[in-house]
Amino acid sequence: MKNILTIFLALCGVVCAQAQHINLNSAGRPADYVSTIMNRSQKVTDALQITGTPKGQEVLNIVANRYFELNDIYSERDSLKKAAAALEGEAKKNMQALAESQKDQKLYRSHFGFVAQLSLFLDDKQIEQVKDILTYNVVNVTYEAQCDMIPTLKEEEKVQILAWLKEAREYAIDAESSKKKHEAFGKYKGRINNYLSKRGYNLTKEREEWAKRVKARGGTL
Repeated sequence: MKNILTIFLALCGVVCAQAQHINLNSAGRPADYVSTIMNRSQKVTDALQITGTPKGQEVLNIVANRYFELNDIYSERDSLKKAAAALEGEAKKNMQALAESQKDQKLYRSHFGFVAQLSLFLDDKQIEQVKDILTYNVVNVTYEAQCDMIPTLKEEEKVQILAWLKEAREYAIDAESSKKKHEAFGKYKGRINNYLSKRGYNLTKEREEWAKRVKARGGTL
């Protein structure tokens, strides 16, 4: 009985190890494109200081696969929209709507699948770091800038600003280009500005005073 249990546990270990191995979905993709994506993805493992380790290889493949998947999703949307361009009237509108709907559905599954795979190898703090790397660290840069611009921000205001920036990051992670990523943040920056204005802050004056302080310490905006 003891031997049977030992064998069972060993088999479970093998199955779990296999289940956590992430294959690179590079089949059928141009070699130069794959190389570019792998180099881009390695920025994540370099920042986490796990490049060249077994864990690092799994995370590298997860991030690269995410880039591949996003490219596939948006390429399919573009193909459907191109086909829609040859149609007219309701048929054209329906095809365009279908293109966006399918894109959104696939992005939804991809978004949560990406985080779920990362959680097999990384803790919550590291996953946050991955998200920041993939979105140019806009959350932290913007949050720190807001706090520096308005030193009198209340704690609940800081919490709200950070929450909105992190929400924006969730959309930015799914965006198809760097421009679209920044546009996702731009929408939330507008929301933050409106929020602060309603809270009584004169943002024009705050920026002017901030610029003076930054210049005084030898920096630039």
